[in-house]
Amino acid sequence: MEHIEFAPRGVCSRKIDIQTEDGIVRDVKFMGGCDGNLKAIGKLVSGMPVQDVIDILEGNTCGPRSTSCADQLAQALKQAL
Repeated sequence: MEHIEFAPRGVCSRKIDIQTEDGIVRDVKFMGGCDGNLKAIGKLVSGMPVQDVIDILEGNTCGPRSTSCADQLAQALKQAL
């Protein structure tokens, strides 16, 4: 199992902890940010292939920001590939 710690930029969350195994997202935890929404994202992507998560979440924005916590998750996964 691979553990990824990522410091997101331009969003409310301060850290993303990701567990992957054989190209599959196993667990995602956000520190800070919109607690309920970020827990939901973690549950929704658990069990999905890493590339599918990237394809779905990359480019998602939050309000006037050019990124979002979901987009930052995609960026973290891209870096890990």
